[in-house]
Amino acid sequence: MSLPLSTTFAHGQSRRARSALAEFHATPLEALLTEHRRVDPFDDALALFHDAAASVPAYAAFLAEHDVEWTRVTSRAEFERLPTPTKESYYRRHPLPALCRGGRLEDCDFVAVSSGSTGEPAVWPRFVSDELGTAERFEQVLADAFRLRERRTLGVVCFALGSWVGGMYTTAACRHVAAKGYPLTLVTPGNNVVEILRVVRALAPHFEQTVLFGYPPFLKDVLDAGHADGLAWSDHHVRLVTAGEVFSETWRDLVVARAGSSDPAHATASLYGTADGGVLANETPLSITIRRLLAENPNAAHELFGEPRLPTLCQYNPLHRYFEVDGRDLIFSGDGGAPLVRYRILDRGGVVPYQEMLAFCRNHGLDPFARLDGTPLRELPFVFVFGRTGFAISYYGANVYPENVAPALEAHAIAPHVTGKFVLELKEQSDGNSGLAVNVELLAGREPRAELAREVAAAIAAEILRQNSEYRSYVPEARRIPEVLLLPNADRTYFPQGVKHRYTR
Repeated sequence: MSLPLSTTFAHGQSRRARSALAEFHATPLEALLTEHRRVDPFDDALALFHDAAASVPAYAAFLAEHDVEWTRVTSRAEFERLPTPTKESYYRRHPLPALCRGGRLEDCDFVAVSSGSTGEPAVWPRFVSDELGTAERFEQVLADAFRLRERRTLGVVCFALGSWVGGMYTTAACRHVAAKGYPLTLVTPGNNVVEILRVVRALAPHFEQTVLFGYPPFLKDVLDAGHADGLAWSDHHVRLVTAGEVFSETWRDLVVARAGSSDPAHATASLYGTADGGVLANETPLSITIRRLLAENPNAAHELFGEPRLPTLCQYNPLHRYFEVDGRDLIFSGDGGAPLVRYRILDRGGVVPYQEMLAFCRNHGLDPFARLDGTPLRELPFVFVFGRTGFAISYYGANVYPENVAPALEAHAIAPHVTGKFVLELKEQSDGNSGLAVNVELLAGREPRAELAREVAAAIAAEILRQNSEYRSYVPEARRIPEVLLLPNADRTYFPQGVKHRYTR
Protein backbone atom coordinates (compact mmCIF):
# COMPACT_ATOMS: atom_id res chain seq x y z
CA MET A 1 0.00 0.00 0.00
CA SER A 2 1.42 3.42 -0.94
CA LEU A 3 1.81 6.08 1.69
CA PRO A 4 -0.10 9.38 1.45
CA LEU A 5 1.98 12.19 -0.04
CA SER A 6 2.25 14.07 3.29
CA THR A 7 3.51 10.93 5.00
CA THR A 8 6.06 10.41 2.23
CA PHE A 9 7.37 13.94 2.74
CA ALA A 10 7.56 13.43 6.49
CA HIS A 11 9.50 10.20 6.09
CA GLY A 12 11.84 11.91 3.60
CA GLN A 13 12.50 14.71 6.08
CA SER A 14 13.09 12.19 8.86
CA ARG A 15 15.61 10.26 6.76
CA ARG A 16 17.48 13.45 5.87
CA ALA A 17 17.44 14.54 9.50
CA ARG A 18 18.77 11.20 10.72
CA SER A 19 21.52 11.29 8.10
CA ALA A 20 22.54 14.87 8.98
CA LEU A 21 22.49 14.16 12.71
CA ALA A 22 24.55 11.00 12.30
CA GLU A 23 27.11 12.84 10.18
CA PHE A 24 27.39 15.68 12.71
CA HIS A 25 27.78 13.30 15.65
CA ALA A 26 30.42 11.25 13.82
CA THR A 27 32.48 14.14 12.45
CA PRO A 28 35.25 15.55 14.67
CA LEU A 29 35.27 19.32 15.17
CA GLU A 30 38.61 19.56 13.38
CA ALA A 31 37.09 18.08 10.22
CA LEU A 32 34.04 20.39 10.39
CA LEU A 33 36.27 23.47 10.61
CA THR A 34 38.65 22.50 7.77
CA GLU A 35 36.17 21.24 5.15
CA HIS A 36 36.11 24.71 3.50
CA ARG A 37 39.71 24.12 2.35
CA ARG A 38 38.55 21.18 0.22
CA VAL A 39 35.22 22.56 -1.01
CA ASP A 40 34.94 26.05 -2.51
CA PRO A 41 32.39 27.92 -0.36
CA PHE A 42 31.20 29.85 -3.43
CA ASP A 43 30.24 26.62 -5.19
CA ASP A 44 28.17 25.74 -2.14
CA ALA A 45 26.44 29.15 -2.20
CA LEU A 46 25.74 28.89 -5.93
CA ALA A 47 24.21 25.43 -5.48
CA LEU A 48 21.99 26.81 -2.69
CA PHE A 49 20.86 29.61 -5.03
CA HIS A 50 19.85 27.18 -7.78
CA ASP A 51 18.04 24.94 -5.31
CA ALA A 52 16.15 27.85 -3.71
CA ALA A 53 15.23 29.36 -7.09
CA ALA A 54 13.77 26.01 -8.21
CA SER A 55 12.03 24.96 -5.00
CA VAL A 56 11.10 28.02 -2.87
CA PRO A 57 7.98 29.81 -4.23
CA ALA A 58 8.71 33.14 -2.55
CA TYR A 59 12.28 33.25 -3.84
CA ALA A 60 11.18 32.31 -7.37
CA ALA A 61 8.67 35.17 -7.28
CA PHE A 62 11.32 37.56 -5.91
CA LEU A 63 13.69 36.71 -8.77
CA ALA A 64 10.91 37.09 -11.34
CA GLU A 65 10.09 40.55 -9.97
CA HIS A 66 13.72 41.50 -10.66
CA ASP A 67 13.78 39.88 -14.13
CA VAL A 68 16.38 37.30 -13.11
CA GLU A 69 16.59 34.15 -15.28
CA TRP A 70 18.08 32.00 -12.57
CA THR A 71 19.17 29.12 -14.80
CA ARG A 72 21.66 31.46 -16.50
CA VAL A 73 23.41 32.40 -13.25
CA THR A 74 26.53 30.24 -13.25
CA SER A 75 29.49 32.51 -12.44
CA ARG A 76 30.65 34.45 -9.41
CA ALA A 77 30.16 37.77 -11.22
CA GLU A 78 26.55 36.87 -12.10
CA PHE A 79 25.90 35.67 -8.55
CA GLU A 80 27.21 38.94 -7.12
CA ARG A 81 24.73 40.89 -9.28
CA LEU A 82 21.73 39.06 -7.84
CA PRO A 83 19.24 41.26 -5.93
CA THR A 84 19.52 41.18 -2.16
CA PRO A 85 16.30 40.39 -0.28
CA THR A 86 15.58 41.97 3.11
CA LYS A 87 13.02 41.26 5.79
CA GLU A 88 10.79 44.01 4.35
CA SER A 89 11.25 43.28 0.63
CA TYR A 90 11.11 39.50 0.93
CA TYR A 91 9.98 37.98 4.21
CA ARG A 92 7.05 40.32 4.92
CA ARG A 93 5.76 40.23 1.32
CA HIS A 94 5.09 36.49 1.20
CA PRO A 95 3.06 34.03 3.29
CA LEU A 96 5.16 31.92 5.61
CA PRO A 97 4.72 28.61 3.71
CA ALA A 98 5.99 30.24 0.49
CA LEU A 99 9.37 30.84 2.16
CA CYS A 100 9.85 27.07 2.55
CA ARG A 101 10.82 24.49 -0.05
CA GLY A 102 7.78 23.33 -1.99
CA GLY A 103 5.68 25.90 -0.12
CA ARG A 104 5.40 23.38 2.72
CA LEU A 105 5.56 24.94 6.17
CA GLU A 106 4.55 21.54 7.59
CA ASP A 107 7.95 20.11 6.58
CA CYS A 108 9.52 22.29 9.29
CA ASP A 109 9.20 21.00 12.84
CA PHE A 110 9.90 24.24 14.70
CA VAL A 111 9.58 28.00 14.37
CA ALA A 112 11.96 30.60 15.83
CA VAL A 113 10.55 33.97 16.85
CA SER A 114 12.73 37.07 16.75
CA SER A 115 12.90 39.38 19.74
CA GLY A 116 11.39 42.25 17.79
CA SER A 117 14.10 44.71 18.81
CA THR A 118 13.57 46.65 15.57
CA GLY A 119 9.82 46.27 15.24
CA GLU A 120 7.21 43.53 14.97
CA PRO A 121 8.55 40.06 15.83
CA ALA A 122 9.12 37.69 12.91
CA VAL A 123 8.67 33.92 12.71
CA TRP A 124 11.29 31.77 10.96
CA PRO A 125 10.67 28.10 10.09
CA ARG A 126 13.29 25.51 11.08
CA PHE A 127 13.91 21.79 10.78
CA VAL A 128 16.01 19.80 13.23
CA SER A 129 18.91 19.48 10.77
CA ASP A 130 19.06 23.31 10.51
CA GLU A 131 20.32 23.37 14.10
CA LEU A 132 23.55 21.55 13.28
CA GLY A 133 25.44 24.53 11.85
CA THR A 134 24.60 26.46 15.00
CA ALA A 135 25.58 23.44 17.11
CA GLU A 136 28.97 23.54 15.39
CA ARG A 137 29.42 27.16 16.52
CA PHE A 138 28.63 26.19 20.13
CA GLU A 139 30.92 23.16 19.91
CA GLN A 140 33.75 25.37 18.68
CA VAL A 141 33.31 27.77 21.61
CA LEU A 142 32.89 25.11 24.28
CA ALA A 143 35.60 22.72 23.05
CA ASP A 144 38.28 25.18 21.88
CA ALA A 145 37.95 28.01 24.40
CA PHE A 146 36.45 26.24 27.43
CA ARG A 147 38.13 22.81 27.04
CA LEU A 148 34.81 20.97 27.16
CA ARG A 149 36.41 17.60 26.32
CA GLU A 150 38.33 17.67 29.60
CA ARG A 151 35.82 19.26 32.00
CA ARG A 152 32.44 18.15 33.29
CA THR A 153 30.37 21.19 32.38
CA LEU A 154 27.05 22.62 33.55
CA GLY A 155 25.38 24.82 30.93
CA VAL A 156 22.86 27.30 32.34
CA VAL A 157 20.60 28.80 29.66
CA CYS A 158 19.72 32.31 30.83
CA PHE A 159 18.05 33.49 27.62
CA ALA A 160 14.28 33.93 27.70
CA LEU A 161 12.44 30.72 26.93
CA GLY A 162 8.99 30.38 25.40
CA SER A 163 8.72 31.15 21.68
CA TRP A 164 11.78 33.45 21.53
CA VAL A 165 14.68 32.11 19.53
CA GLY A 166 17.59 32.60 21.97
CA GLY A 167 16.76 30.17 24.74
CA MET A 168 15.21 27.39 22.69
CA TYR A 169 17.84 27.48 19.94
CA THR A 170 20.72 27.52 22.43
CA THR A 171 19.26 24.57 24.28
CA ALA A 172 18.66 22.53 21.11
CA ALA A 173 22.13 23.25 19.68
CA CYS A 174 23.93 22.45 22.93
CA ARG A 175 22.02 19.17 23.28
CA HIS A 176 23.44 18.17 19.88
CA VAL A 177 26.91 18.98 21.24
CA ALA A 178 26.28 16.85 24.32
CA ALA A 179 25.05 14.00 22.10
CA LYS A 180 28.50 13.88 20.45
CA GLY A 181 29.82 12.58 23.73
CA TYR A 182 30.96 15.75 25.46
CA PRO A 183 30.44 15.90 29.25
CA LEU A 184 27.85 18.69 29.02
CA THR A 185 24.65 18.87 31.07
CA LEU A 186 22.09 21.63 30.52
CA VAL A 187 19.57 23.34 32.77
CA THR A 188 17.09 25.96 31.51
CA PRO A 189 15.98 28.47 34.16
CA GLY A 190 15.50 31.12 31.47
CA ASN A 191 15.81 34.79 32.42
CA ASN A 192 14.59 34.31 35.99
CA VAL A 193 17.40 35.51 38.25
CA VAL A 194 16.11 33.79 41.39
CA GLU A 195 15.80 30.45 39.59
CA ILE A 196 19.26 30.86 37.98
CA LEU A 197 20.88 31.33 41.37
CA ARG A 198 18.92 28.40 42.79
CA VAL A 199 20.01 25.94 40.09
CA VAL A 200 23.62 27.13 40.20
CA ARG A 201 23.75 26.52 43.94
CA ALA A 202 22.14 23.10 43.56
CA LEU A 203 24.03 21.82 40.51
CA ALA A 204 27.32 23.66 39.99
CA PRO A 205 29.18 21.85 42.83
CA HIS A 206 28.81 18.60 40.83
CA PHE A 207 30.69 20.00 37.80
CA GLU A 208 34.15 21.30 37.01
CA GLN A 209 32.93 24.46 35.26
CA THR A 210 29.68 26.37 34.79
CA VAL A 211 28.78 28.17 31.55
CA LEU A 212 26.13 30.91 31.63
CA PHE A 213 24.43 31.65 28.29
CA GLY A 214 22.62 35.00 27.94
CA TYR A 215 22.53 38.62 26.83
CA PRO A 216 25.48 40.65 28.16
CA PRO A 217 23.66 43.12 30.46
CA PHE A 218 21.48 40.36 31.86
CA LEU A 219 24.44 38.11 32.68
CA LYS A 220 26.04 41.02 34.52
CA ASP A 221 22.78 41.42 36.47
CA VAL A 222 22.95 37.70 37.35
CA LEU A 223 26.55 37.98 38.56
CA ASP A 224 25.73 41.08 40.62
CA ALA A 225 22.65 39.42 42.12
CA GLY A 226 24.72 36.36 43.02
CA HIS A 227 27.30 38.49 44.80
CA ALA A 228 24.57 40.33 46.70
CA ASP A 229 23.10 36.96 47.71
CA GLY A 230 26.41 35.56 48.93
CA LEU A 231 27.05 33.21 46.01
CA ALA A 232 30.78 32.56 45.52
CA TRP A 233 31.03 32.48 41.72
CA SER A 234 34.75 31.80 41.90
CA ASP A 235 34.00 28.34 43.34
CA HIS A 236 32.34 27.28 40.09
CA HIS A 237 34.87 28.22 37.35
CA VAL A 238 32.31 30.36 35.53
CA ARG A 239 32.40 30.95 31.77
CA LEU A 240 30.10 33.28 29.81
CA VAL A 241 28.59 32.88 26.35
CA THR A 242 26.81 36.04 25.20
CA ALA A 243 24.86 37.19 22.14
CA GLY A 244 22.83 40.09 20.89
CA GLU A 245 24.99 43.17 21.28
CA VAL A 246 28.46 44.66 21.13
CA PHE A 247 30.35 45.31 24.38
CA SER A 248 33.70 46.84 25.26
CA GLU A 249 36.81 45.03 26.43
CA THR A 250 36.52 46.98 29.67
CA TRP A 251 33.11 45.36 30.17
CA ARG A 252 34.63 41.96 29.44
CA ASP A 253 37.31 42.53 32.08
CA LEU A 254 34.68 43.65 34.57
CA VAL A 255 32.37 40.64 34.22
CA VAL A 256 35.26 38.17 34.12
CA ALA A 257 36.51 39.61 37.41
CA ARG A 258 33.02 39.47 38.93
CA ALA A 259 32.70 35.85 37.82
CA GLY A 260 35.92 35.10 39.68
CA SER A 261 37.66 34.06 36.47
CA SER A 262 40.76 35.19 34.63
CA ASP A 263 42.06 35.10 31.05
CA PRO A 264 39.10 36.74 29.25
CA ALA A 265 39.94 35.07 25.92
CA HIS A 266 39.20 31.67 27.47
CA ALA A 267 36.43 32.66 29.88
CA THR A 268 34.05 34.42 27.48
CA ALA A 269 32.72 34.16 23.93
CA SER A 270 30.19 36.24 22.05
CA LEU A 271 28.00 34.82 19.28
CA TYR A 272 26.86 36.73 16.20
CA GLY A 273 23.37 35.37 15.76
CA THR A 274 19.97 36.32 14.38
CA ALA A 275 16.55 34.74 14.20
CA ASP A 276 16.74 34.83 10.38
CA GLY A 277 20.05 32.96 10.07
CA GLY A 278 20.75 31.26 13.39
CA VAL A 279 24.27 31.71 14.77
CA LEU A 280 26.33 33.10 11.90
CA ALA A 281 29.73 33.34 13.59
CA ASN A 282 31.40 33.17 17.00
CA GLU A 283 34.24 34.74 18.92
CA THR A 284 37.32 32.59 19.37
CA PRO A 285 40.32 33.04 21.67
CA LEU A 286 42.18 34.38 18.62
CA SER A 287 39.51 36.90 17.62
CA ILE A 288 39.11 38.06 21.24
CA THR A 289 42.87 38.52 21.62
CA ILE A 290 43.08 40.52 18.39
CA ARG A 291 40.15 42.67 19.48
CA ARG A 292 41.75 43.32 22.85
CA LEU A 293 44.97 44.40 21.18
CA LEU A 294 43.01 46.72 18.89
CA ALA A 295 41.16 48.19 21.89
CA GLU A 296 44.59 49.31 23.12
CA ASN A 297 45.40 50.74 19.67
CA PRO A 298 42.36 52.80 18.54
CA ASN A 299 44.14 54.19 15.46
CA ALA A 300 44.85 50.69 14.16
CA ALA A 301 41.28 49.66 14.99
CA HIS A 302 39.88 52.64 13.07
CA GLU A 303 42.07 51.78 10.08
CA LEU A 304 40.89 48.17 10.04
CA PHE A 305 37.21 48.67 10.81
CA GLY A 306 36.62 52.11 9.31
CA GLU A 307 34.67 53.50 12.27
CA PRO A 308 35.55 55.04 15.65
CA ARG A 309 34.17 52.12 17.67
CA LEU A 310 35.01 48.49 18.19
CA PRO A 311 32.72 45.98 16.50
CA THR A 312 32.20 42.40 17.55
CA LEU A 313 34.98 40.39 15.86
CA CYS A 314 34.25 36.73 15.12
CA GLN A 315 35.38 33.87 12.93
CA TYR A 316 32.99 31.91 10.75
CA ASN A 317 32.74 28.75 8.66
CA PRO A 318 32.06 29.88 5.05
CA LEU A 319 30.37 26.54 4.28
CA HIS A 320 27.79 27.26 6.97
CA ARG A 321 27.19 30.94 6.21
CA TYR A 322 28.63 32.52 3.07
CA PHE A 323 29.32 36.22 3.72
CA GLU A 324 29.66 39.07 1.23
CA VAL A 325 30.01 42.80 1.81
CA ASP A 326 28.15 45.48 -0.18
CA GLY A 327 29.64 48.82 0.78
CA ARG A 328 29.40 48.59 4.56
CA ASP A 329 26.48 46.15 4.64
CA LEU A 330 26.84 42.46 5.43
CA ILE A 331 25.07 39.98 3.16
CA PHE A 332 24.91 36.24 3.78
CA SER A 333 23.65 33.08 2.13
CA GLY A 334 22.66 30.06 4.17
CA ASP A 335 20.38 27.04 4.10
CA GLY A 336 17.52 26.46 6.51
CA GLY A 337 13.79 25.88 6.74
CA ALA A 338 13.51 29.18 4.86
CA PRO A 339 16.67 29.27 2.67
CA LEU A 340 18.23 32.72 2.29
CA VAL A 341 20.42 33.79 -0.65
CA ARG A 342 22.38 37.05 -0.56
CA TYR A 343 20.17 38.16 2.32
CA ARG A 344 20.75 41.73 3.46
CA ILE A 345 20.49 41.51 7.21
CA LEU A 346 20.91 45.29 7.71
CA ASP A 347 24.01 44.90 9.86
CA ARG A 348 27.03 47.07 9.15
CA GLY A 349 30.37 45.32 9.13
CA GLY A 350 32.95 43.60 6.98
CA VAL A 351 34.92 40.44 6.23
CA VAL A 352 38.68 39.93 6.63
CA PRO A 353 40.35 36.76 5.30
CA TYR A 354 42.45 34.85 7.84
CA GLN A 355 45.87 35.55 6.32
CA GLU A 356 44.97 39.18 5.69
CA MET A 357 44.09 39.64 9.36
CA LEU A 358 47.38 38.11 10.47
CA ALA A 359 49.28 40.35 8.04
CA PHE A 360 47.49 43.42 9.41
CA CYS A 361 48.48 42.47 12.95
CA ARG A 362 52.14 41.95 11.93
CA ASN A 363 52.25 45.26 10.07
CA HIS A 364 51.01 47.09 13.17
CA GLY A 365 53.29 45.32 15.65
CA LEU A 366 50.49 43.28 17.21
CA ASP A 367 51.25 39.70 18.24
CA PRO A 368 48.10 37.81 19.32
CA PHE A 369 49.88 34.45 19.35
CA ALA A 370 52.06 35.44 22.31
CA ARG A 371 48.92 35.15 24.49
CA LEU A 372 47.52 31.96 22.98
CA ASP A 373 50.06 29.25 23.64
CA GLY A 374 48.40 25.82 23.34
CA THR A 375 45.04 27.13 22.10
CA PRO A 376 43.63 25.57 18.89
CA LEU A 377 43.92 28.11 16.07
CA ARG A 378 41.35 27.75 13.31
CA GLU A 379 42.22 29.14 9.87
CA LEU A 380 38.74 30.57 9.37
CA PRO A 381 37.91 34.01 7.95
CA PHE A 382 36.89 36.87 10.24
CA VAL A 383 33.66 38.85 10.16
CA PHE A 384 33.11 42.03 12.15
CA VAL A 385 29.72 43.53 12.90
CA PHE A 386 28.67 46.86 14.36
CA GLY A 387 24.96 46.20 14.33
CA ARG A 388 22.31 48.35 12.76
CA THR A 389 22.94 52.04 12.08
CA GLY A 390 19.62 52.97 13.69
CA PHE A 391 21.18 52.38 17.11
CA ALA A 392 23.33 55.52 16.92
CA ILE A 393 22.39 59.05 17.98
CA SER A 394 23.34 61.87 15.57
CA TYR A 395 24.52 64.88 17.57
CA TYR A 396 25.87 67.93 15.72
CA GLY A 397 26.35 65.59 12.77
CA ALA A 398 28.49 63.15 14.78
CA ASN A 399 27.22 59.60 15.23
CA VAL A 400 27.41 58.67 18.91
CA TYR A 401 27.25 54.93 19.45
CA PRO A 402 26.43 52.95 22.59
CA GLU A 403 29.90 51.41 22.25
CA ASN A 404 31.40 54.89 22.76
CA VAL A 405 29.59 55.28 26.09
CA ALA A 406 29.69 51.84 27.70
CA PRO A 407 33.36 51.83 28.82
CA ALA A 408 32.81 54.93 30.94
CA LEU A 409 30.28 53.06 33.09
CA GLU A 410 32.74 50.21 33.54
CA ALA A 411 35.43 52.42 35.08
CA HIS A 412 36.71 51.35 38.49
CA ALA A 413 35.13 54.27 40.37
CA ILE A 414 31.73 54.10 38.64
CA ALA A 415 31.01 50.38 38.10
CA PRO A 416 30.16 49.68 41.79
CA HIS A 417 27.18 52.08 41.53
CA VAL A 418 25.56 51.24 38.17
CA THR A 419 24.35 48.18 36.29
CA GLY A 420 26.01 49.22 33.02
CA LYS A 421 22.69 49.73 31.24
CA PHE A 422 21.88 53.14 29.81
CA VAL A 423 19.73 54.86 27.19
CA LEU A 424 21.05 57.54 24.84
CA GLU A 425 18.68 60.21 23.59
CA LEU A 426 18.51 63.85 22.51
CA LYS A 427 16.61 66.24 24.77
CA GLU A 428 15.58 69.81 24.05
CA GLN A 429 17.24 72.22 26.46
CA SER A 430 16.07 75.57 27.79
CA ASP A 431 17.88 77.48 25.02
CA GLY A 432 16.04 75.48 22.35
CA ASN A 433 19.07 73.39 21.35
CA SER A 434 19.16 69.63 21.51
CA GLY A 435 21.49 68.18 24.09
CA LEU A 436 22.95 64.70 24.44
CA ALA A 437 21.35 62.92 27.39
CA VAL A 438 22.30 59.60 28.97
CA ASN A 439 19.86 57.83 31.29
CA VAL A 440 21.81 55.47 33.54
CA GLU A 441 20.44 52.62 35.65
CA LEU A 442 21.66 52.41 39.23
CA LEU A 443 22.32 49.15 41.03
CA ALA A 444 19.56 47.99 43.34
CA GLY A 445 19.75 49.88 46.63
CA ARG A 446 21.82 52.79 45.26
CA GLU A 447 20.47 56.33 45.48
CA PRO A 448 21.05 59.03 42.84
CA ARG A 449 23.64 61.62 43.87
CA ALA A 450 24.50 64.83 42.04
CA GLU A 451 28.21 64.23 42.56
CA LEU A 452 28.00 60.77 40.98
CA ALA A 453 25.99 62.15 38.03
CA ARG A 454 28.71 64.73 37.37
CA GLU A 455 31.41 62.07 37.61
CA VAL A 456 29.55 59.82 35.17
CA ALA A 457 28.97 62.69 32.73
CA ALA A 458 32.66 63.63 32.73
CA ALA A 459 33.71 60.00 32.24
CA ILE A 460 31.29 59.57 29.32
CA ALA A 461 32.51 62.74 27.61
CA ALA A 462 36.15 61.67 28.03
CA GLU A 463 35.45 58.21 26.61
CA ILE A 464 33.54 59.52 23.57
CA LEU A 465 36.28 62.05 22.86
CA ARG A 466 38.92 59.32 23.11
CA GLN A 467 37.21 57.05 20.61
CA ASN A 468 35.20 59.28 18.30
CA SER A 469 37.04 61.76 16.07
CA GLU A 470 33.71 63.01 14.64
CA TYR A 471 32.63 64.04 18.12
CA ARG A 472 35.91 65.87 18.67
CA SER A 473 35.58 67.68 15.36
CA TYR A 474 31.86 68.44 15.13
CA VAL A 475 30.57 69.01 18.66
CA PRO A 476 31.31 72.44 20.20
CA GLU A 477 33.42 72.19 23.33
CA ALA A 478 30.66 73.70 25.48
CA ARG A 479 28.25 70.93 24.35
CA ARG A 480 30.44 67.88 24.80
CA ILE A 481 29.52 66.88 28.36
CA PRO A 482 26.16 65.08 28.31
CA GLU A 483 23.31 65.47 30.74
CA VAL A 484 23.22 62.37 32.96
CA LEU A 485 20.09 61.23 34.73
CA LEU A 486 20.59 58.48 37.34
CA LEU A 487 17.49 56.29 37.49
CA PRO A 488 16.37 53.63 39.98
CA ASN A 489 17.02 49.99 39.22
CA ALA A 490 14.39 48.52 36.85
CA ASP A 491 12.87 51.94 36.12
CA ARG A 492 9.72 51.17 34.11
CA THR A 493 10.22 53.90 31.53
CA TYR A 494 13.83 53.22 30.55
CA PHE A 495 14.78 49.84 32.07
CA PRO A 496 11.69 47.60 32.16
CA GLN A 497 12.38 44.02 33.19
CA GLY A 498 11.72 41.01 30.99
CA VAL A 499 12.36 42.69 27.61
CA LYS A 500 15.46 43.10 25.47
CA HIS A 501 17.19 46.35 26.40
CA ARG A 502 17.59 49.11 23.83
CA TYR A 503 20.40 51.62 24.24
CA THR A 504 18.94 54.46 22.15
CA ARG A 505 15.61 56.14 21.67
